[in-house]
Amino acid sequence: MRLLDVMRPALRVAAPEVFGQVTSVVGLSVSVGGIRAAVGDLVVIDERVPAEVVSIDDEQLACLPLGPLSGISAGARVRNTGGPLQVPVGDSLRGRILDGLGQPMDGRPLPPGLHYVTVENVPPNALERKLVNEPLPLGVRALDTLIPCGRGQRMGIFAGSGVGKSSLMSMITRGTEAEITVVCLVGERGREVREFLEHDLGAEGLAKAVVVIATSDQPPLVRLRACFVATRIAEFFRDHGRDVLLLMDSLTRAAMAQREVGLSAGEPPATRGYPPSTFAMLPRLLERAGPGAVGSITGLYTVLVEGDEHNEPIADAARSILDGHIVLDRRLATSGHFPSIDVLESVSRVSGAVTTPAQRAAATELRRLMAAGREVKELVEIGAYVPGTNPLADRGRALEPSINGFLRQDMTDQTSAHDAWVALAHLLAEGAA
Repeated sequence: MRLLDVMRPALRVAAPEVFGQVTSVVGLSVSVGGIRAAVGDLVVIDERVPAEVVSIDDEQLACLPLGPLSGISAGARVRNTGGPLQVPVGDSLRGRILDGLGQPMDGRPLPPGLHYVTVENVPPNALERKLVNEPLPLGVRALDTLIPCGRGQRMGIFAGSGVGKSSLMSMITRGTEAEITVVCLVGERGREVREFLEHDLGAEGLAKAVVVIATSDQPPLVRLRACFVATRIAEFFRDHGRDVLLLMDSLTRAAMAQREVGLSAGEPPATRGYPPSTFAMLPRLLERAGPGAVGSITGLYTVLVEGDEHNEPIADAARSILDGHIVLDRRLATSGHFPSIDVLESVSRVSGAVTTPAQRAAATELRRLMAAGREVKELVEIGAYVPGTNPLADRGRALEPSINGFLRQDMTDQTSAHDAWVALAHLLAEGAA
């Protein structure tokens, strides 16, 4: 071993610590001078407020805080930690609730034996990923039969506010056959967090889950980092051969947080006020999910569509990246139809690889019946439809009560995929009789 290698730890300890200082605070951005740092490095302002370097202009660092800036003034001392944010990962995180920076929120200390890793990571090589060819039952009849999910698939749940996204997520968390679930709540109201944990998720769901929470009052960088913290935790389990279900609510609020970060760093606004970094962040985050060489991350991301407009920029960008989309309909929700999934507008791009020919035929037949019934619905309501004109529509209308009964499911009802397919077969046999 060379002498320099032996002395390097001692030289690091003996090296003088260099401090910078705050030169200005404008909006959410803190300008720091006097120290060198790389983009992504974590600095500490006044020994109490962590901040992340987001851009560099000449010798000035633009930093965004990970905590409140009250009391910070020009000239405050800034220390470079020498690296990016690190978060704990490990098997013992199961059943724990963490904040957006990976620190415990449940009042208990972190257990020993955890590993600390950076939140950034590269997606698996495209040629080393396993194929998505195995179904992942989610415990929801409408999903397991008509919009089947595969292990390693990435699906979007598209809906407006108050249509039942969180309730559907809780059903999936309790009914899925995934080994472990990672739940990320981004930009949620503080009031709703405990309701989700105790009423929707419950003790049974929490026991096999890791929950990462960043409420709406947190700084934008904390809300954004929560997505990457949850993804990094899921990657740890995947790389150890586990099948992980990653639930993120919501991708839209993560994009909004990235918009605040980008604008604070001086980026120009582009589409509907979103800077270019927002549309670069989405694939960088979403591509990290999916199958790996061993294990898989099945990602379900809720997308909050503004004004129920499903073609707004974030929804459109997410739909182009994801492997399928589940659309929740407000009219179904207001009529008491839960889960309010519009199965005709929803699609799974891997359904052909995770179902048998008989299953695909049954799902296609039900879709044809529902589509035919929808086509003549307005004519029936105004009395302009003559029965017998469209036999497929007549059969669909006759089966409508049974179809709605099949698609409706109580939150506490956990139906296996096998039972769901059997129920679908009985439904179609009833219509053929």
